[in-house]
Amino acid sequence: MSELGKEVKIDIKVDEKDALGHFANFSNAFHSPEEFILDFLFVNPTPPPGFGKLVSRVVMTPQHAKRLLAALQENVRVYEERFGEIKNTQEFSGLKSIQ
Repeated sequence: MSELGKEVKIDIKVDEKDALGHFANFSNAFHSPEEFILDFLFVNPTPPPGFGKLVSRVVMTPQHAKRLLAALQENVRVYEERFGEIKNTQEFSGLKSIQ
């Protein structure tokens, strides 16, 4: 059997604060020829004036971004089969971003 087909076990270490997760209600995606940058933000919509905070930035290769897209599409498909269609709301209609 080739090394490529061999199952590999990786021991993943997770800090407690990261294991709890980070809530984000807004996101932006940027790219260059070499990388994709995904910013996840918490935006408090309560005026005035409201505020926003970057809670996480993920930088990845274009190839990994494409694999992430496929994984998200599959997970959304399975979620909607189980729980019904996800309605796309526009809570922050004045902000230009993906949500």
